[in-house]
Amino acid sequence: MKKLIVLIVSVTISFVSFAQEKAGKKDTIAHAILYACPMHPDVTSDKPGTCAKCGMDLTLSSKEKMKKEVVKNYTCPVHADVLAKEAGKCPKCGKDLILSPKEKMKMEVVGKYICPMHPDVTSEKPGKCPKCGMDMSKKKEKIQKNR
Repeated sequence: MKKLIVLIVSVTISFVSFAQEKAGKKDTIAHAILYACPMHPDVTSDKPGTCAKCGMDLTLSSKEKMKKEVVKNYTCPVHADVLAKEAGKCPKCGKDLILSPKEKMKMEVVGKYICPMHPDVTSEKPGKCPKCGMDMSKKKEKIQKNR
């Protein structure tokens, strides 16, 4: 009988201690801060709105801006706020979307071969462009001048 009581007490203590540990942890996913005031970083929200202190529009947090830049590869040369995953036309002015500066930099580092019609398509070896079927051409190396 004593063994059963000791077992029940020890199991109860274990559950209580695990429950206290779990209660102390924060759920970072459920409380993500997406928007903040540019003038008052302590004013945050999970949706767009205005700052309670100064009335300015809340902007995307730096983390969200970074996420947006990683996902979007194309931008309008006139409207920097227009971003897209694929090449196309700007909905505001109709101009062709161009590779974002970050994607251009990645293109310089990544493949040695490039599609003449799709500068975003690169490869380490010669072949055909998967988008249009054209032959990939050898990328021209940039010549650096010594000063």
